Amino acid sequence: MHPPLPERIAGLNWGVLQHSLNEDGYAKLPALLHEDECREIIGTYDDDSYFRGTVSMARYRFGIGEYRYFAAPLPVMLQQLREGLYPALAGAANQWQERLGQPPVYPSALADFSDHCRAHGQTRATPLILKYETGGHNCLHQDLYGKVHFPFQVVFALNRQGADYTGGQFLLVEQRPRAQSRGHVITLEQGEGLIFPTRHRPVPGARGYYRTMLRHGVATVTSGLRYSLGILFHDAE
Repeated sequence: MHPPLPERIAGLNWGVLQHSLNEDGYAKLPALLHEDECREIIGTYDDDSYFRGTVSMARYRFGIGEYRYFAAPLPVMLQQLREGLYPALAGAANQWQERLGQPPVYPSALADFSDHCRAHGQTRATPLILKYETGGHNCLHQDLYGKVHFPFQVVFALNRQGADYTGGQFLLVEQRPRAQSRGHVITLEQGEGLIFPTRHRPVPGARGYYRTMLRHGVATVTSGLRYSLGILFHDAE
């Protein structure tokens, strides 16, 4: 039997993850989800009762593929991911705020942050499952959904790169002021996660910290079928 998911989250080495976020702008999680859990999440995809909406990327010129937003209340596993990952990420977010000369504004509990979203008219759940077939991709973008947004989000690979699909690497592109963009190409194994910035991050410069803007996407899937899970902590309008 696997240890309960909240225990696995609590056992993460947040010191190492924080260092990676500060140095690289992103941090890889070990295989937090087991194979059977990944299959369980994939298995929800064709059951409309789990979802509040479906988006065809091609229709909006977002890319080629499809994603579905989970409806509230979220499945237990997704709620545990959201509630378990949030507190440490809120601490990291407040540290980034302070580096940029801003007050720490993110509460330590997800419920309090969700109340803040609701006060600004953001009441719709944002966790989503994404599906890409051969030729699918996701254009570079940011997931904001309203005035309030949380500085981090997490994506999990639900099936096997190199076995279930090829290509489809995660893309993260950072634009520094008056400089060329820097790109990261990141491969995730099944069950692994990636923490990355929703909009921007602090970078040290000659006169202190400054903001760099980031966008993310997915490279073209060259064969097979790729599924991933996105965990966002702010809700949508």
